[in-house]
Amino acid sequence: MGASTEAPVETRPVVTRFAPSPTGFLHIGGARTALFNYLFARHHGGRFLLRIEDTDRARSTQPAIDAILDGLAWLGLEGDEPPVFQFARAARHAEVAHQMLAAGHAYKCYATAEELAELREQQRAAKQPLRYDGRWRDRDPAEAPEGAPFVIRLKAEREGETTIHDRVQGAVTVKNAELDDMILLRSDGTPTYMLAVVVDDHDMGVTHVIRGDDHLNNAFRQLGIIRAMGWPEPVYAHVPLIHGADGAKLSKRHGALGVDAYRDDLGILPEALNNYLLRLGWGHGDAEIISRDQAIEWFDLAGVGRSPSRFDLKKLENLNGHYIREADPARLAELIRPRVDALIGRPLGDADMDLLRRAMPVLQPRAKDLAELTGASTFLFRTRPIDVDEAAASLLDTAAIAVLASAEQAIASVAEWNAPALEAAVREVAEAAGLKLGKVAQPLRAALTGRATSPGIFDVLALLGREESLGRLADRLAQTGV
Repeated sequence: MGASTEAPVETRPVVTRFAPSPTGFLHIGGARTALFNYLFARHHGGRFLLRIEDTDRARSTQPAIDAILDGLAWLGLEGDEPPVFQFARAARHAEVAHQMLAAGHAYKCYATAEELAELREQQRAAKQPLRYDGRWRDRDPAEAPEGAPFVIRLKAEREGETTIHDRVQGAVTVKNAELDDMILLRSDGTPTYMLAVVVDDHDMGVTHVIRGDDHLNNAFRQLGIIRAMGWPEPVYAHVPLIHGADGAKLSKRHGALGVDAYRDDLGILPEALNNYLLRLGWGHGDAEIISRDQAIEWFDLAGVGRSPSRFDLKKLENLNGHYIREADPARLAELIRPRVDALIGRPLGDADMDLLRRAMPVLQPRAKDLAELTGASTFLFRTRPIDVDEAAASLLDTAAIAVLASAEQAIASVAEWNAPALEAAVREVAEAAGLKLGKVAQPLRAALTGRATSPGIFDVLALLGREESLGRLADRLAQTGV
């Protein structure tokens, strides 16, 4: 590899890539990596590409591929070209390995599995790094038994050191003696991951490799292939991984779920998750609420920190609440429609959807996710007589029922059915009884929604309408014998 080199001066148009392995769903760390690659490419007027690294045939599945692409589409992080599938390019990877072999940058290694196992045992006993010793590096392949299987190994630089000028980590140096002659082609002719990644990045024209810092060591090994082939070196940016709120490695107990779970189970909006992931390890002054257009304008690698970020589900939920409050009511109604259908046990009709859309401005301010928004809306579609939960039932004691009867008579006489007129009527009831407004509002809420919590009771009355509201109150009073 030679001596330390300065970071390559990039004059080509920027091309980034996100390259997940489809052995599972799109996880939160992968989504952030995709976002950073997307924003960097957009900021510089470049291209953002996708590659599915499906060479692990035993673990790569079509459902995982579909889930990854679906998650990226939901986040608005689709590639500028159809995704490249790594396994389909195996012949091209092998071609490069044989080019390196012909040029003297690689060699055939005939070491058997037993020999390599013995070597590792010797190194363990001597407390040495487990590293291939290059026993076939300079031997004549003719010395091997005829027809013996072999792998093709990179003839790595042994002298000096290599420095990568990483855009996030800074200058990182490794002694070349620490890098062994890694395998490029296995004995069955299939390429290794390390070879495939380099060839694909080159052929896709990738100029900037932005990925997790768990790949930093790989970069030094991959540079050996790049330099042997005389290819342009990419700019590297290795981003620190995400930790849990307690500083430990991120796991499911911290909220390390697939992106689909944030959407389907937690009811997070894509713009909220994008905004949260953007701020997870990157910053622009004190800005917290950042739109996609602002992110594209502001994002650059200089804003990425070197320390691991801490994932905090509560912060994500709070941010999501902001985006729900700002969202278009009609869009939210469509998003929660299937959730409401499931809860009430029937599909919403056109009139129901019109009511749901009108209810959104009342419901939005109180919800932090789509699940809460769904739960808060179901009172609109209950079949009479509605059931009441335990908390609501506790608000309907004998004294409350008497107040409820007075409130029913007062609101039945309201000429114009709107929140201000209804509030005026209920206030008169409270004042006549010498009660605070809440002592009338709570029994009304329990009778009208079946729950102890709801949007403002006058908004509830206005949304339900005169006929439904009075019908529900009459049902409740009839059940108590009033």
